[in-house]
Amino acid sequence: MDILKKESKLFTPYKLGPVTLRNRTIRSAAFENMATDNSPSKMLYDYHRSVAAGGIGMTTLAYASVVQSGLSFKDQLWLRPEIVPGLREITDAIHKEGAAASIQIGHCGNMSHRAFTKCIPVSASTGFNLYSPTIHRGLKESEMIQMAKEFGNAIKLARESGFDCVEVHAGHGYLISQFLSPYTNRRKDKYGGSLDNRMNFMRMCMNEVMEAAKDDMAIIAKTNMSDGFKGGNGIEEGIVIAKELEKLGVHGIVLSGGFVSKAPMHVMRGSMPIKTMTHYMTQWWLKWGVRMVGKYMIPSVPFKEAYFLEDALKFKEEIKNIPLIYVGGLVSRESIEKVLDNGFELVQMGRAVLHDPAFVNKLKEGAQRCNCKHSNYCIARMYSKEMACHCNLKEEIPANLIKEIEKLERL
Repeated sequence: MDILKKESKLFTPYKLGPVTLRNRTIRSAAFENMATDNSPSKMLYDYHRSVAAGGIGMTTLAYASVVQSGLSFKDQLWLRPEIVPGLREITDAIHKEGAAASIQIGHCGNMSHRAFTKCIPVSASTGFNLYSPTIHRGLKESEMIQMAKEFGNAIKLARESGFDCVEVHAGHGYLISQFLSPYTNRRKDKYGGSLDNRMNFMRMCMNEVMEAAKDDMAIIAKTNMSDGFKGGNGIEEGIVIAKELEKLGVHGIVLSGGFVSKAPMHVMRGSMPIKTMTHYMTQWWLKWGVRMVGKYMIPSVPFKEAYFLEDALKFKEEIKNIPLIYVGGLVSRESIEKVLDNGFELVQMGRAVLHDPAFVNKLKEGAQRCNCKHSNYCIARMYSKEMACHCNLKEEIPANLIKEIEKLERL
């Protein structure tokens, strides 16, 4: 049956908590690296306005830290009162184009960098993160209580900034996820040990978030279905965590997976283009280190469309009362329809709308897929420069990088 002729809910409105989306699509919180000095920029404004104009139901500003100690990049948002006017300009532009506006909040934990945090990075436990690389210390309980309050304060700032929705990042190996995972949580107090204990910090943060959200802000949470490696949380633990988020009152759950510091390509799939990644790095020692051992530290994971669907369906069987939001490998009308037909109410897309901000409008006009070929150039670049698809660049790309891109696109 022609997917364009059968009845589809893709372009029907959906009420997510108190906000109504014009269709079932969300621009996922893929890190843009487009802020300037941790503040909104014209580039960030232009990009999200273009995605909104391109037909998305809701677009998400990514990776906004709730405090300075949670920063990993100089061009990452830090949600604070001084940037509210700049954020308001962005949300006004998004709304003018007919889309809803969301912002993802979180804390990078042991993935933070001292150059931007001005302090030793913090985590669930003390240790060394090879991927940053940095020494980090475990949070004291008094600091955890204050950190949870900062998550609540971020909701108030998001409201002032004109956002309709906030996505709380509780996955991918960032701070909340570092408490949830036994790989990074080795505490001996009531915040460590059993999974129930490891969820206590998440409960603290989400209680503050839900209290601040009142009844006029939609709250969704991104969580791992699994951490993606032996020694982390698996599907069984992921379901328990998702059920706890449901109890805590969130309006929807984004089902993702992977650990940036241990299994990064479980999140994104495909191969990391190491030559591209190191080309844009500015620290010579990091550049050469990644060139030497990057392919071992960042092993490839094969890409396929809708790569998280098999795992996500296991969550669908267990969680019935709130919408589950699918993310992962959606680049065609067929894969989107397959996800929606399996009972998921909303879909998130990152690379598809980076490659073509008008992708959703083109789907409505009859397009079948976007032309993203998953070289992951955009991901390799985003650690040093603004996230961008190589197809859309005005700057010239060096020949050796083009060769690497073409090789990965043939896989």
